[in-house]
Amino acid sequence: MIKRLLTISIALCFITFSFAQTKQAITHESMWAMKRVSAPQVSPDGKWAIFNVTDPSYNESEQVSDIWIASTDGTVKPRRLTTGKGGEGGYQWSPDGRYIAFSTKREGDDAGQIYLLNVKDGGEAQRFTNLSTGASSPQWSPDGKSILFNSSVYPGAFTDSANKKIADDRKKIKYKARVYTSFPVRNFDHWNDDKQTHPFIQSIEPGSAAKDLFTNVTIAGKEGFGFSGAGWSSDGKEIIFSATTDFNTAAYQDVTTNIYKVSVNGGEATQLTNDGNGYGNAQISSDGKYLLCYSSANNNYKVYNINKLTRFDWPSMQNKTYLTPALDRPVNSYTESNGVIVMSVEDQGNDKLFSLPVSGGTPQLMSSNPIGCYNSPSVSADGKTILCSYDNANMPPEVVKISNNNHVFISSFNEEKLKALDMPQPEVVWMTSSRGKKIRSLLIRPAGFDASKKYPLFVVMHGGPAGSWKDNWGYRWNYHLLAAPGYVLVMTDYTGSTGYGDKFAQDIQYDPFKGPGNEINEAAADVIKRYPFIDGTKQAAGGGSYGGHLANWTAM
Repeated sequence: MIKRLLTISIALCFITFSFAQTKQAITHESMWAMKRVSAPQVSPDGKWAIFNVTDPSYNESEQVSDIWIASTDGTVKPRRLTTGKGGEGGYQWSPDGRYIAFSTKREGDDAGQIYLLNVKDGGEAQRFTNLSTGASSPQWSPDGKSILFNSSVYPGAFTDSANKKIADDRKKIKYKARVYTSFPVRNFDHWNDDKQTHPFIQSIEPGSAAKDLFTNVTIAGKEGFGFSGAGWSSDGKEIIFSATTDFNTAAYQDVTTNIYKVSVNGGEATQLTNDGNGYGNAQISSDGKYLLCYSSANNNYKVYNINKLTRFDWPSMQNKTYLTPALDRPVNSYTESNGVIVMSVEDQGNDKLFSLPVSGGTPQLMSSNPIGCYNSPSVSADGKTILCSYDNANMPPEVVKISNNNHVFISSFNEEKLKALDMPQPEVVWMTSSRGKKIRSLLIRPAGFDASKKYPLFVVMHGGPAGSWKDNWGYRWNYHLLAAPGYVLVMTDYTGSTGYGDKFAQDIQYDPFKGPGNEINEAAADVIKRYPFIDGTKQAAGGGSYGGHLANWTAM
């Protein structure tokens, strides 16, 4: 009997070993083939989640991106809602949960438009807007009778016919030269034109026309005007928006964004903030008593200023209150429902989820899971169902439901693909620098790792410098793909990194290279001393953007 059990045990060990051996190092192809699952939106009653899933392709024309739906209790697995060739975005539930509004460009559309899909009764999505300048980012009014959205229009053209005429006239111009009289002239991969983003409102009643809310807004005519987003007041009578009037001064100072309001009936805008600080992402609380927003110090000669979650009394805009004064961490995203704020907060390489009463108090951690990043929370009307995106260094983002101080997966699109990959769990390494600072690094082992072997060290430096090597999934900087050739990676959050407090991020000022560079070198020396599998005689360093400058400094 003992011999038989021994034989079975050996066989099982062989099967387990063989299975482990079948796992492969990640390649660009296997990484790129991962489905992209975007942030969820929970239905008002908390029963359903919608989210976008992209099937990637090296051929952009073959890439598919559709909206999916799943029940939040796990009884109904994700299923596809849309099948259009154009990708859908900006999906939002109507207040009664009957419709989903989203933006896409479908056959016959010259530009992206807003579509409505009746989820309750079924059927095909119906086009809602018909603007030559396109439409995006739909938001339902509180009563569900109108939709607020964005469209990029020509300055001074407040009707669709006027925008069409300008576009047609420009098509007739045979030369392609551009004349710029102010900054900036380019935004990353495209040249800036003179179009502006404006908020529009359109009733859902058939035959209704879209209305540009900036028709009589003076600041929209200023050279440095830039629009940053808008939302409804709780009574549906006003639109709250963020904008700047000095965008053209970004070359030599911080751009200051303020909060304004404008009536849904049009007219002049009223400026609500004007104290020199920057404000954005304004939301009116569900009870209509407060305006919530981000605020940050501006033009104070600091290289970095933390985003602070801020509350004003509404509509008086009195009693400005910082809701997270003791947190000393940047708030990535937040939402409020039924008197409770749910927010994603960056903290020492993780994005953590906290809850906080809108009336104030101490933020409460919502998940005990110590790894990964939680982002883009969405909360049901009663505040009881909370969804968000979750990812970590070994898993692309998926939709999760927060339950009992942890999370439950609503989606798992990449589970089988991940099982085939050998991706060792990253290790967090702390050390005390020669300057007495606590410095955190991520250590990444390569696929097929063998502790008895020696591996060259690849020191990877993040850009910013206001950034961090988080425990998250990346496509541009995928840790495991960088390690796959056989490197051990050390990725250090040097002074200037975010998630360690305002002062830590600001301390890079006047010491942009030597201090951070020494910390990176000391972190590399520390892991070489700690881990015998690292070959200290074989080291490489690299980075992008500011990380590239640091890599150059270390080579000097």
